[in-house]
Amino acid sequence: MRLVLVGPPGAGKGTQAEFIAAHVSVPKISTGDIFRANVSQGTPLGVEAKRYMDAGKLVPDEVTINMVRDRLAEPDASEGFLLDGFPRTTPQAAALDKLLADLGTALDVVLELVVDDDEVIRRLSGRRTCRGCGKIWHVEFDPTSRDGICDRCGAELFQRDDDKPETIAARLREYAEKTAPLVDYYGAQGKLVGIDATGPVEDVTVRAIDALRSYGG
Repeated sequence: MRLVLVGPPGAGKGTQAEFIAAHVSVPKISTGDIFRANVSQGTPLGVEAKRYMDAGKLVPDEVTINMVRDRLAEPDASEGFLLDGFPRTTPQAAALDKLLADLGTALDVVLELVVDDDEVIRRLSGRRTCRGCGKIWHVEFDPTSRDGICDRCGAELFQRDDDKPETIAARLREYAEKTAPLVDYYGAQGKLVGIDATGPVEDVTVRAIDALRSYGG
């Protein structure tokens, strides 16, 4: 099975990607993992990507797509894969379609994790990070016994800039502008399936796996 997972920040893509990929017995492939592997191994694509990242610039689509192409050509992806974090834009989606056509295959399904903006802000803005051990707590879903103090090491908790409501709102606006159009792109292909991503993690996983059954997953 060849599938893509899309959804806004805070939808739980990373967590669900792990569970879904394990269920359908395919590798979970994230762009973050691909970038780190290429950079750490010093591949030509990794060197090129690092040059852009060190300059504070976005890595061009062409470099990212070539990295994805190399990863999908590896033996463990021959029978399928789950892409998490790619594509992010409709041009990337079109490039992925072409890449897969060149490989003689195509996507089976695109799962969209659906969650409203208020819920995303509630999830992310409640996170608190320990200055000592780095563990992430949540004021509502995973609180510490003492407010602002880590139960693991006793150090102070703080809210990262990325977890502040105004930052999250800006990320959601960017998602709406750049990534949300993927929903229309894949919907027009008849490959999009929306999954309610609210509630316990286990419930979301069950919904996703139920949806995949009609695609042979």
